[in-house]
Amino acid sequence: MRLSAPATALATALLAMALAALGSAAARAADATAKPAPEPPPHPVVDPHYGDVLFEFFQGKYFPAITKLEVSQHFERMPHHADEAEVLRGGLLLSYGMHQQAAEVFEQLIARGAAPSVRDRAWYYLAKVRWQRGRAADAAQALGRIEHVLPAPLEEDRLLLQANVLMAIGDNAGAARLLAAPAARKGSTVYARYNLGVALVRGGDLAHGTAILDEIGRQRAPDEEQRALRDKANVALGFAALRDDKPRDARTYLERVRLDGLQSNKALLGFGWAADALHDPKLALVPWLELSGRDPSDASVLEAQLAVPYAFAELGASGQALQRYNVALSNFEHESANIDATIAAIREGRLRAGLMARNPGDRTGWFQSFKDVPLLPHAEHLTPVIAGNEFQESFKNYRDLLGLAANLAQWRDDVRVYADMVAARRQRYAERLPEVSAQARATGIEALEQRTRDDATQVAQAETDRNGAAYADERQRELRERIAHARVTLDRLGAADPGDPAFTEGRERLRRVEGALQWELARAYPARAWGARKNLSETQAALVEAHGRADDLAAAQRTEPQRFEAYAQRLQALSARLDALAPRVTALTEAQGHALDDLAIASLLEQQRALGGYAAQARIAVAQIYDRATEGPPEGKPEGKTEGSNGEGGHAKRP
Repeated sequence: MRLSAPATALATALLAMALAALGSAAARAADATAKPAPEPPPHPVVDPHYGDVLFEFFQGKYFPAITKLEVSQHFERMPHHADEAEVLRGGLLLSYGMHQQAAEVFEQLIARGAAPSVRDRAWYYLAKVRWQRGRAADAAQALGRIEHVLPAPLEEDRLLLQANVLMAIGDNAGAARLLAAPAARKGSTVYARYNLGVALVRGGDLAHGTAILDEIGRQRAPDEEQRALRDKANVALGFAALRDDKPRDARTYLERVRLDGLQSNKALLGFGWAADALHDPKLALVPWLELSGRDPSDASVLEAQLAVPYAFAELGASGQALQRYNVALSNFEHESANIDATIAAIREGRLRAGLMARNPGDRTGWFQSFKDVPLLPHAEHLTPVIAGNEFQESFKNYRDLLGLAANLAQWRDDVRVYADMVAARRQRYAERLPEVSAQARATGIEALEQRTRDDATQVAQAETDRNGAAYADERQRELRERIAHARVTLDRLGAADPGDPAFTEGRERLRRVEGALQWELARAYPARAWGARKNLSETQAALVEAHGRADDLAAAQRTEPQRFEAYAQRLQALSARLDALAPRVTALTEAQGHALDDLAIASLLEQQRALGGYAAQARIAVAQIYDRATEGPPEGKPEGKTEGSNGEGGHAKRP
């Protein structure tokens, strides 16, 4: 069943949900009779802090993304993207398995009147992650909160998800009703029809369900994904036919399965049992011999190693059967020893270390994944458990805790750096304060204010008298002094001989020079008066600024020591909190690591118990062969049949 997409596709889908108001296309209805949820108009990223969060999100750095997001929300730095940011926060909480907190976020969005498309997609992803975490009932509850048809890329996935949830909680008929319309629609995907067939078979409508699965099993498949699903449908049909005692139909279905596909081992095993049910053990040997030589970590291969000697016994070849049983016993013991070695390696911590070493990266949350199995002895035995959802979810939790421990360590280092910065600033403040205070006292603001007031009085008087001489430059002032001195000299010398023409001419020349100077001063007066007013205004503004700085300095002397102390106390509290959290996270990480190991060991022990059961059946069969060889077959029973075997040699049972 198609339950989840690759991690990159999920990341893209979640981002599309979170950025619904950043340019999402109009939703297209999957059903012509239903109305899709309206999409908000597109708009760009306006708040820089929201863009910073998206930058981290696009890089797959979800922990820094949610940290920056919540800090920016606390300081109300993203007013233009409040709803989108909250949906993104809910999705990130969801990726870390915090379902209740994410549900609270979505419910608050609904209460605030968020766009229907935003909240519907939020509930969809909540249901998807709950399903992946094995919480079918909670997933059904979240799906029930979706009010509108989702956009076309998501609506079909929602129907498939809801059908799987219904089947998981036992409502196969409801799942069939849900999938009937999408599966019948032209262009429907093979997944919808496959799930419909499974739901019908489980719900009791064998004929209809078998017909749908048979159609899937016969169709042409354009890619590997659909070929794998076709094989899966044929294997399901084949084993269902075996259970219904229809071996010929089972052979028809199982012959369609590829020999190199994921379902080939099961198909070979079932094909052999179909031949056995037709009383043709020689034909059964063909697939069983092929299967018995494959990787023994597969349960079908182990069962084939019992089925092969059983078929030889059915053919009366007791010697070959005995030899094959002994080989099988040796293989079972060898595999059991391999499992012991793998369990020992797991208990040494090599599974966790190997998983982290073979799958490096700092991605955490929902989208993390791992591709390479660890380098352990006989790691192939771990493939079934590692592929299981429970192990993968457990590994996600373990990796999240490791990431949290690394972040806590980084934060502890950062807090120490900040504490050093505060101490350095406090010391520098103490060193600079006397010097700055002395400079402030030496400035003499009061004297400057008095001088400015005097200048203002002079400027006002000059404007009242329109006295250009008040704005004379140095050359002009020197000329005025020389003119005054010359007048005094002429007056003193001319008093002795007033009628001398030379003194009369001198006074006339002095009058002309004085007139030229006055004309020059009058012409320059407007510009110089404006410049004086401007300079006076700038001086007054500078005095206001100086007063402000003096007030700031006085206030700083009162408040800065308090600020330094507040920073120091806050950093001390943060350091204490981090010191308290670090051991808890370490303990939780170790506990989760042991839980991860226990899952793997439990699976290996289950495989080992199955091997023990196979070995016991093989020993019983060997004993029966020896008994028949010494005593002959029981009266009324053909050679190769044993009490309670139903034609199966009493060991390898048909499904």
